[in-house]
Amino acid sequence: MANLKVTQVKSAIGGKQNQRDTLRTLGLKKIGQSTVREDRPEVRGLIATVAHLVTVEEVD
Repeated sequence: MANLKVTQVKSAIGGKQNQRDTLRTLGLKKIGQSTVREDRPEVRGLIATVAHLVTVEEVD
């Protein structure tokens, strides 16, 4: 199964609380930080919530 590399590119300051919580759930705390997550519907939903704050790329 493919994995997704999620990188935070914008700050969560001024964002809604649920967006800040979603970034923490994805394991992101700082701009420029990346995590690799399994490509699952649950993770895709989290990414959709903060799509304007992160970039996503597929990795193997």
